Amino acid sequence: MRKRIGLREIKQLEPGQSVWDTVVPGFHARRRTTEAIFFCLHYRLEGRQRWLTIGQFGAPWTPDSARREAQRLLGTIVEGADPVAIKRSKRQAATVAELCDLYIADVEAGRTLTRAGQPKRASTLATDRGRIERHIRPLLGQLKVAAVTTADIDGFLHDVAAGKTAARIKTKARGVARVRGGRGTASRTVGLLGAIFTYAQRHGMRPDNPVRGVMRFADGQRTRRLSDSEYAAFGRALRSARAEGIWPSAVTAMRFLLLSGWRSGEVLALRWRDIDLVSRSAVIDTKTGRSMRPLSKHACEVLGQLTKVSGNSLVFPATRGSGPMTGFRKLWNRVTKLGGPPSDVTPHVLRHSFASLGDDLGFSEVTIATLIGHKKRSMTGRYTHKPDPVLLAAADTITSRILQLMAGAGDQAAA
Repeated sequence: MRKRIGLREIKQLEPGQSVWDTVVPGFHARRRTTEAIFFCLHYRLEGRQRWLTIGQFGAPWTPDSARREAQRLLGTIVEGADPVAIKRSKRQAATVAELCDLYIADVEAGRTLTRAGQPKRASTLATDRGRIERHIRPLLGQLKVAAVTTADIDGFLHDVAAGKTAARIKTKARGVARVRGGRGTASRTVGLLGAIFTYAQRHGMRPDNPVRGVMRFADGQRTRRLSDSEYAAFGRALRSARAEGIWPSAVTAMRFLLLSGWRSGEVLALRWRDIDLVSRSAVIDTKTGRSMRPLSKHACEVLGQLTKVSGNSLVFPATRGSGPMTGFRKLWNRVTKLGGPPSDVTPHVLRHSFASLGDDLGFSEVTIATLIGHKKRSMTGRYTHKPDPVLLAAADTITSRILQLMAGAGDQAAA
């Protein structure tokens, strides 16, 4: 039957009977075989019927309040939302731990993209998983998604910074991960939480993002760069590495890092199909999208001396298998100890040093950014598919200076 649903109509319902409202389309009340009466909404979306239970008659739901909720839901449907799917998502992501599982599953499936509209790289996804398992799940995992407040996120930030999640975690037969926490880890993990709660907000799991408004610790710019003497020390270390029997592919990758200013992950993932030694360029996938990189003649010489491994498309293959070199950091530490560079010299220091030398030599920020694939490169540069002579000349000038420093005393011979 159809009437304007009020208390009288509710009381007159027989078991199994429904009454449909004449004011709000699809809004109705149904009595089950028991005394329980529920307010519901029926609607169609993309050609499919949907049945949504608003709530049971009684506090807080009255015919008027349920009708207003039905009107609100119909408004969201007009805007493209699906209340049934949203309600299902809320049940599936009742806790932050479950929300994280949903988020990671969608990222892996390519349904959730980065700000650049690209799927997350495997290395970034692995880092996200680590932050979830080692920080988010232990401290926030049991909280209900809808109950998390900005104060909870702020407390999380300071707990991670203070080392509350510090631990030694066994990762494999002989591997141990040292979770230290600290301000940098805290700020970056809260950044990940911001993305996760944006995902929750987009899927109707909560109306707001509790991460907004949280003041993170300043993630200071890394200013560490190699000194002239440290370049020379690195040159000696690379020369000694061959005599020490350190995996040649890793040693060559380190030399290429010095001469390119790339991120270490980009170098280790580099494949032969990405390189064109004739045009002296490489086109690679990065965390900010596809990127064209001009190659100096010295970097091309390094690549030209390599031998392709049958069945392996990687330029710098691992000791075993066809995947990327997972033990690169340990090999890095062995090499740096040979020549005496300080322990705070990391692959990123080589990237910053390359950019700093370019600045010392008078090249513009846009030129340097294009050479190393920095996110601040010009908009025009995003559509460039081959390097121009000016960029190649800049790359040659910077790498020539690096080789001088690596040889020591201004010697221009290759290290």
